[in-house]
Amino acid sequence: MNKKIESAKALSRRRFLQGCGVALSLPWMPSLAPRIAEAAEANGPPVRSAFLYFPNGVWEKDWIPKEAGDHYELTPSLTPLADVRQDVLVLTGLDKKHSHGGDGHYAKTANFLTGMPVTKTTGKDISSGGISVDQLMAQHTGKFTPLPSLELGTEPVISGIDSNVGYTRLYGSHISWQSPTRPVAKEINPRLVYQRLFGKTLTPDSTKAESYRNLLDFVLEDARRLRPTLGRDDQFKMDEYLDSVRAVEKRIEFATKGEQGDWQPDVDDHVLAAAQPGVPGDFREHIAIMLDLIVLAFQTDSTRVASMMFANDVSGRNFSFLDGVRGGHHELSHHENKKEKIEQYQRINRWHVEQFAQMLTKLRSIKEGDGTLLDNCMILFGSSMSDGNRHDPDNLPILLGGRGGRSLNSGRHLPADGQVPLCNLYHAMLDRMGVEVEAFGDSTGPLKDLA
Repeated sequence: MNKKIESAKALSRRRFLQGCGVALSLPWMPSLAPRIAEAAEANGPPVRSAFLYFPNGVWEKDWIPKEAGDHYELTPSLTPLADVRQDVLVLTGLDKKHSHGGDGHYAKTANFLTGMPVTKTTGKDISSGGISVDQLMAQHTGKFTPLPSLELGTEPVISGIDSNVGYTRLYGSHISWQSPTRPVAKEINPRLVYQRLFGKTLTPDSTKAESYRNLLDFVLEDARRLRPTLGRDDQFKMDEYLDSVRAVEKRIEFATKGEQGDWQPDVDDHVLAAAQPGVPGDFREHIAIMLDLIVLAFQTDSTRVASMMFANDVSGRNFSFLDGVRGGHHELSHHENKKEKIEQYQRINRWHVEQFAQMLTKLRSIKEGDGTLLDNCMILFGSSMSDGNRHDPDNLPILLGGRGGRSLNSGRHLPADGQVPLCNLYHAMLDRMGVEVEAFGDSTGPLKDLA
């Protein structure tokens, strides 16, 4: 047998390149399917799940559609979904009964993905009530990928005690839990996320900076050898993938290194000091890069499970960068039914939905199998409370993007009938990830009518 072909057949998509600290996975390609060690995967692309969390709830009157089904009218907060509405389920009426006790925030954030009671504590005996749904998925799918899961955020973990309510602030910094007492550390530095995904250090003064000048220097030789053995469509996919890796790398370097020419803006020293090394100073760019990294991680099958916190709960994140907004999200969510606060609160809700919609658009632009990457994803986007002023854990604002391996009938508003646990949705998502459970959290069975 030709050694070139023999070598290609032995190639594992999971470890496309190993050496010099680089471990790179390839996107799913039909041409490589017969060469994959795991025979089950040759049947088609896998399903991936991401859980995107934003704090402080929503202004419900501008969020919940009046009509059910596929002919619903997009509400003001959901208008950014216009171009992707056929790939989104708007889910309403889902509840978290175990969040009714406790404080306004911490007892709702920590169990966003567990659905179970959170122990009131100042920090010694923390408990989220159970394992989170993303980590249960990761236990089952992690054996197929370089990384079992990816946990991201934009703000560091906050410790200490919130003396107003008697809860540890740790609860407001985590949604992913390996066990009831063990939260999963999230990464807020895009450089470190990139390094974790691709084994590449972007730090300019690294001792290996010269040899690691560009990740593609290591990849191109292997890519050239593999490319002729691929089908025509997969050759295009390979080129597209390498371009996307390069684009994200350059974007991170620009955002964190700040090479913007001779002119520099006049910025106060305290503003500069607030930015951590490697973390973009612009919150909007920070969010965009993190979501791009999830897309790239799913495209390369580096992991099949991810979580992302847009901000910690009780965060003082200021949204004055939005037109018509003056102040922080948490403050404005306590709107007290004042019109001027509600209008600003709604603008922040809409901005969050815009980020979700942009991510779905990117996933949909990536071809995979006979469809798109979005067809093989479930991207849950939501908050741990409905109205931020009431701190209500019922009728949660939940959107589900993607088609879950074409097992979801998207493009609809699906209101739950009666008090339906949010964990019923998680139960249904576990089923679609191939994780068989009798129940999850407080679920009473998989959520119905998704197909």
